[in-house]
Amino acid sequence: MMTDEEKIDFVSGHGLWRTTAIERLGIPAIVMTDGTYGVRYSTTQIDSGSDPEAALSAFLAVVNRRAEDGGAGMFGDTHPATCFPNGNLLGCSWDTSLAEQLGQALAAECQALGVDLLLGPGINIRRTPLAGRAYEYYSEDPVVSGDLAAGLIRGLQGAGVGASLKHFACNNSEIDRTNMSSDVDERALREIYLAGFERAIAKSDPWTVMSAYNPLNGAQAAESRWLLTDVLREEWGYNGVVISDWHAIKDRPAAVHAGTDLDMPESGPRKARLRAALQAGHLDCEALDRSCRRILSFVRSLVGKRRAVGPVDLDRHHELARRMAAESIVLLKNDTAALPLKDMAGKRLLVVGTGAIQPTIQGSGSATTNPYRVDVPLDEIRALAAEAAIDFMPFAKNGGDLGTQIADAVAKARLADMVLVFANHRTGDEGEGTDRSDISLADGQDALIEALTSTGCRTIVALTMPDAVAMPWIDKVDAVLACFYPGQGGGAALARVLFGKVNPSGKLSTTLPVKIQDIPGFHTYPGENGHHLYSESIFAGYRYYDVRAVKPLFPFGHGLSYTHFVYGDLSVDAEAVVPGSPVRLQFKVGNTGEVFGQEVVQIFVRPIEPGLKRPVRELKAFSKHALAPGETATVNIELLPRDFQYFDTATGRWTLRATAFAIEVAASSRDIRLSRVLPCVPEPTPAPRIKTTSSPAIVFSHPKAEPALKGFIVERLKLGEDEAQKLIDGTRQSFFGFYDALSWSIGESISEGELAVLFDAINEDTSPELR
Repeated sequence: MMTDEEKIDFVSGHGLWRTTAIERLGIPAIVMTDGTYGVRYSTTQIDSGSDPEAALSAFLAVVNRRAEDGGAGMFGDTHPATCFPNGNLLGCSWDTSLAEQLGQALAAECQALGVDLLLGPGINIRRTPLAGRAYEYYSEDPVVSGDLAAGLIRGLQGAGVGASLKHFACNNSEIDRTNMSSDVDERALREIYLAGFERAIAKSDPWTVMSAYNPLNGAQAAESRWLLTDVLREEWGYNGVVISDWHAIKDRPAAVHAGTDLDMPESGPRKARLRAALQAGHLDCEALDRSCRRILSFVRSLVGKRRAVGPVDLDRHHELARRMAAESIVLLKNDTAALPLKDMAGKRLLVVGTGAIQPTIQGSGSATTNPYRVDVPLDEIRALAAEAAIDFMPFAKNGGDLGTQIADAVAKARLADMVLVFANHRTGDEGEGTDRSDISLADGQDALIEALTSTGCRTIVALTMPDAVAMPWIDKVDAVLACFYPGQGGGAALARVLFGKVNPSGKLSTTLPVKIQDIPGFHTYPGENGHHLYSESIFAGYRYYDVRAVKPLFPFGHGLSYTHFVYGDLSVDAEAVVPGSPVRLQFKVGNTGEVFGQEVVQIFVRPIEPGLKRPVRELKAFSKHALAPGETATVNIELLPRDFQYFDTATGRWTLRATAFAIEVAASSRDIRLSRVLPCVPEPTPAPRIKTTSSPAIVFSHPKAEPALKGFIVERLKLGEDEAQKLIDGTRQSFFGFYDALSWSIGESISEGELAVLFDAINEDTSPELR
C-alpha cells in the first residue's frame, strides 16, 4: 500500500528521464528518452542524473539547439545512434511496413542502451509548412499520419519497447507554444486533428500517449478532461498511460483530474502543489489512485519485457536508413527524362552547393540524434560516377560575395553537361521553439538556380527542407528532387536515385504551395492575444486547395517515377453506400515501363450533395505496390462505414448523409485514374430541437410540430380545425421567433411558458423520422 507521499512521487518523474522507483514496495524505475527517428540518449542526464537546476539547463540546451551543422557537429554527452529519415521524409514513403521496420530498429537500439520507453511518434497535422516541428510529423492528412504511426508503434512495441504517441493535440506551431491556444471547431478536431490519433490508437494501442504543450480551445491540453478522459478514454476506450510533455503542466491537481497520469520531468514546485491540494481535500483521491494503478501496471509490463541484447548491428541500421530515404525521396519534376543520369563516361557534372559536403540531415530540437556516421552526398556521387568528370563548387552566404559565387558557377556550368544544385531553406531558422518566417530558400539560392538555367546546361535541383519551399524557377529547371530531412543515409540514397540504382517511389504527404499566401489559414497565422484560430476549419491541406480551386505548386500525393504505371478494371462489391456496411473495391495497377518500380495508390472519397459542407475529396486508404516491368497487381481495399461519414456537431455523432459518393482511385489528389459513383442511402435526419424563439421554418421542419400545434390550438382556444390551421399558416412567412409570430394573431391567449412545455414534449419524442 503506497503512502500519500509515495503516490505523489510515483505520479511524478524522477529527474529528467525516469519514473520514480519505490524500493519499499519493490517497484523499479523505467528509463525513457526522446526519439522516433533516432535514439537520443544523454549519458550524463540518464546515467549520472542531475540536480534540478542542471537538469533544466540540460533540457533547455537540447530543445534550443539548432542544426546548422546538419547534425554532424557537437552533441556533447549524447550517445551515437542511427539517425533515420525524419518524419517529413518518411511520410513520403507511404509505406507502413517500412515504418514497422524502423520501429524494430529503434527498439534494438533502445534495448542496447537500457531504454524502456521511446517518446514518439509525433503525428500532429502539418497544417502549415511554417511550423517549427513540421519536420517531425508525417503528413497534412490523418490517414497517412495514423497508419504510419501505427506501423512504427507495432514495430517498437512488438520488440518490447514502449511508444508514446504525441503531441495530443493540435501542437501545430512553436510560437508561444505553452500559452497560445489552438482554437479549433469541434468538427475540424474530430475529422482532422484527432482522427490520426484515433486511427493510430485503434491499430496499434500505444502504451502511452503524450499530451501537448498548448492550450486547446482555452484549456491546457494536459489539463483538459474533455480531451484526455471524455474523448481519449471513454469514447476511444484507451487504457494506457497519459504522460505530460516536459514541463507542460501548469496546474498539477487539474491535470490529475483531467486524466494526465505521469508528470514529466521531476518538478519540486508541481509536487508541492499536488501535496497541498491533497492535504486540503481539493484532490480527488480516486483520481490519484487511478493514475498510480495505470503507471504501476505500465512499469511492471515494461520491466517484464526487458531482454538481454547483444551489440546492435549499426551498419545494418545504416543501410536501412539509406533504403528508407531512397524509397521516400520524391521526384517532383523530370522533364525530358533528365533523370536518371546515364552513360556518364566522358561527361562533366558540376555539383554546386555546400549541402553536397555538409548535408543537413535532420531538424532541430528534442528529437535531434547524434548520428554515428553520415553519408556525404558528393562522395557518394563520385563513387557511383567514377567515369565522369565531377567538379564541385560550394555556395554559401559566408563563402564570400554571392554575386561573385553565382558568376563563377555560371562560368563552370557553361563547360558542363549537367549541373546538380544542392539547395536548402535557411538552417537554424526553424525547429523546436521556432517557426519559420517564410518558405524561401537560403540567401542567393533562387538567383543561383535562375542563373544556371540560363546557360542551357541540364539543371537538376536537390532540395533539403523541413517542409514546403517556394520554387520561382520551377518552370526553367529540368528535374527536382525533394529530400526533406533524409537522415544519415541521405547522401547515398540521393546518389542511388540520381543514377537510377533506385527508382524513386516517394509521394508528397503534404501539398506544396506556389507562394506563402496560399497556405491554408495563413491569414490567421500565428494568432494574437493568446489565441490561434484554425480558420480553415475542416479544409486543411489539399482540402483547402480543392475547395478554393487553387492550383498548388505540387499536389498532395504527387511523385514521379522512372517507369510508368497504368490503372484499370475497377470493380465495387456494393450497389450503394448504406449505413453500417463497408464497401470493397478491386482494381489493377501495372508497370508498363522498363524498370522495377513502386507505386502508391490512393483512394479518395468524393461526396455528392452532402448534408453539410464537406471537402471536395478526402483520402481514406492507400497502399504501395512493388512491380517488375510488365507486372500487374490486383489491389483489394476495403472502405469502412466511417470513411463515408462526417461529424455532425448538432447531434454529436458521426453521420452518413449524401446523395451519392464517387470512389476515386488516384495517383495523387489531382490525378484521378479510376472512379465509380455509388448512390447513398443516408441515415434518417434527426428532427431539430425546437423552442419558442425558433423561426417558423425551423419549427415546421420538425415532423411532429404542425399536427401537435394544431391540436393544441384547437383545444386551448376552442377553435375549429380550419381556424387553427389558418392561425398556423399565418406564421409561416415570419422570420422572427415562433411565439412572437403567433402572438400577432392571438395576443396573450396562450402564454410563452405553455408553448415551451408543448415544444419540450415534442422534442422528447425521439421517434426517428425523416423531415
